[in-house]
Amino acid sequence: MRRMRPFGHLLQFCRNRHCPTCQGLTKARWIDKRSQDILHAPYFHVVFTMPQELQILIYHNQELLYNLMYKAVAQTLLELAADDNYLGAQIGFFSLFHTWAQDLHYHPHIHTVVLAGGLTKKNQWRSANKKFFIPVKVLSKKFRGKFLHHLKQYYHQNLLAFYGDAQQYQNPKPFQALLDQCYRKNWYSYTKRTFSGPLAVVKYLGRYTHRIALFNSRIVAMDGNTVTITVKDRKHNNQTKKLTLTGIEFLRRFFMHVLPKGFVKIRYYGLLSNRNKQTKLALCRKLTGSPLYQAKFEGLTTTEILSILTGKDVTLCPVCAKGKLKLVYSFFQGSSP
Repeated sequence: MRRMRPFGHLLQFCRNRHCPTCQGLTKARWIDKRSQDILHAPYFHVVFTMPQELQILIYHNQELLYNLMYKAVAQTLLELAADDNYLGAQIGFFSLFHTWAQDLHYHPHIHTVVLAGGLTKKNQWRSANKKFFIPVKVLSKKFRGKFLHHLKQYYHQNLLAFYGDAQQYQNPKPFQALLDQCYRKNWYSYTKRTFSGPLAVVKYLGRYTHRIALFNSRIVAMDGNTVTITVKDRKHNNQTKKLTLTGIEFLRRFFMHVLPKGFVKIRYYGLLSNRNKQTKLALCRKLTGSPLYQAKFEGLTTTEILSILTGKDVTLCPVCAKGKLKLVYSFFQGSSP
């Protein structure tokens, strides 16, 4: 069997989560599975970004500070949602991590999809208003405080590494000056209500969950020295422009976004955490009158799933369109058969 791209006639994948062509099937399976967790309630898309001053430090301590970003987001949302001044209930949400901007520069940020309602201490459902239940300024300030508090603890515990221009921060005074500068800044956070309807929410989520730094469709030209990609100019109404990079610079920018080995990219909290799905989430489903959606792909093989997604039998021979293809042997470079 020849190696082909996903959704082609033949079925082989490199299975790398940073591959631009291998995420389609993974995303479809994830969306199908997550449909079982969706409630008939409002959802909001919240984005937490890091100030530019901290980017070099985050890049030099990726696993440690990526995890800290998740931790600060989770503590921020859970604590503010539990506050009676905002919602006074336990919410459910999941977070996923991105590191890139349109031009492939380093831009670490977290996308979080938040259920705008939750379970009170008396096991009653409490729904939020049409607007997000936590003011953006409060959200940003809380997140800033959480992250910098833990960052300072890591520094005193000698857990941080410093390289290149960041070596100056090994001295306590420059490091404190960095913290002070970050405390003075308004950290950017963004909220947006997702599409109405539970299934529409799931499809919306798929736009972010398995996105990678660059898809093949954005590469418009390439020669022996340069690579040209399309970018959306956020400052000029998302106009599509072309950006030409040297081959080395293109590779440098792309590989900045390869996550640490074994790093968990999508994480679930509150009502959506594994320990609460069978109890609290089930209770919320009953209280909100939410239907339970059955997964379409559960128990199906990859071939069967691809046939559903493409609307055709992918095992048919691409030449004669009559004979059936059969996988005899398959292996991937750098791994065992």
